[in-house]
Amino acid sequence: MKLLIIRHGESEADLLKVHEGRADFALTGKGHRQADAMAEYVRCHYRVARLYSSTLKRAAQTAEHLSAAADVPVLLDELLMEFNNGLLAGLPWKEAAEKYPTVRDLPVDQAVYGQESKLDFRNRAEAALTRILTESRADEVTAVITHGGMINQLYHAALHLPIVSACFFGTGDTGIHEWEIKDDGVRIIRANYCGHTEGL
Repeated sequence: MKLLIIRHGESEADLLKVHEGRADFALTGKGHRQADAMAEYVRCHYRVARLYSSTLKRAAQTAEHLSAAADVPVLLDELLMEFNNGLLAGLPWKEAAEKYPTVRDLPVDQAVYGQESKLDFRNRAEAALTRILTESRADEVTAVITHGGMINQLYHAALHLPIVSACFFGTGDTGIHEWEIKDDGVRIIRANYCGHTEGL
């Protein structure tokens, strides 16, 4: 099967310079234009049969653009939500740094400030990926609209990287990651393709 993993478009939090995570901000006007361009690109290059999305507004709104272009319904899945950043959600960066300083060397199964642990985040990504692969057919193209942190976790889960790995897979607004899933493993065909957003 082919799996398209796509980040949401620009959100209001990007302009406000606040921690997003579980703060439920909507797309900006530019974010909607990015999502529309992404949807048209995907429509022209793939035949999407199944579409999953995080339930957070910025992802769900992005998914609606692809749903309309590809003529497939959106399957909302809470497992695809961004990292639960607890008390930091919605706070300006400077304020958050003062109130909730970074805690170094925290065990992977522990968390602070009402957040989820690294272990819980990884387990959630593995559960989401397992569900998607189980429900999708081998000859289908499945698209997933989610968040930068979750995309990174999906990579780590698919590639069996350690939870404490320092490897990070970046993703721009509506960046597209194309994976090919076969019996012998995962092939990364493209990572963070953003050509459709040029000039927006």
